[in-house]
Amino acid sequence: MNGLTPDGLLQFWVKRWDDILDLVLQHLAVVALSTVIAIAIGVLLGIAVWNRPTGRAFTIAAAGVAITIPSLALLALITPLFGLGWTPTVVALVFYSLLPIVRNTVVGLRDVSPAIMESARGMGMSSTMTLFRVQLPLAWPIILTGVRVAAQLTIGIAAIAAYVAGPGLGRYIFQGLSSLGSLNALNFALTGTLGVVILALLVDGAFVLISRLTTPRGLRV
Repeated sequence: MNGLTPDGLLQFWVKRWDDILDLVLQHLAVVALSTVIAIAIGVLLGIAVWNRPTGRAFTIAAAGVAITIPSLALLALITPLFGLGWTPTVVALVFYSLLPIVRNTVVGLRDVSPAIMESARGMGMSSTMTLFRVQLPLAWPIILTGVRVAAQLTIGIAAIAAYVAGPGLGRYIFQGLSSLGSLNALNFALTGTLGVVILALLVDGAFVLISRLTTPRGLRV
């Protein structure tokens, strides 16, 4: 089995622990950076179009079409522009993260009761104050769900970014696949794959905790 045994895999992890930890931290870092950028862009886009039917339909449709582009194809297309490594990885991850964030921002803002907004205006709030002090706080749980979905997407796609020398656990996956038949090929591939799965579970759990800590009790489902 080319070294793929429980003992062999454990020895592989012990021997390469420092390298594995470094790849895990790289993976987390590129996902975190991309998610933060995507939140900034996606929420702003959602705010800009939530009450404009034409702009809303076009923005969500464009983001929906964009996410259907195969990740390997997108990475190959942007590499001549951005080179290899972190930059094309971040660009691709932001690209794929926009749909759930934009869509959930729009849905969250539109779900706020008109009566609540009217009450806010009746208290003397401007449209901008109503947006930031009433709508966005009430829409937060839905927006956070979109961010959670985007983070899960980026964790998986970040592994594919190893195709363009991107950071993270994808390097082990590609190294294993490119050396099938060698002693540690399956150990490399399995380590990278398990690492991505475990990271996805941990990040998802972190978002559950963030949601509980930042969502008012009355808005929790």
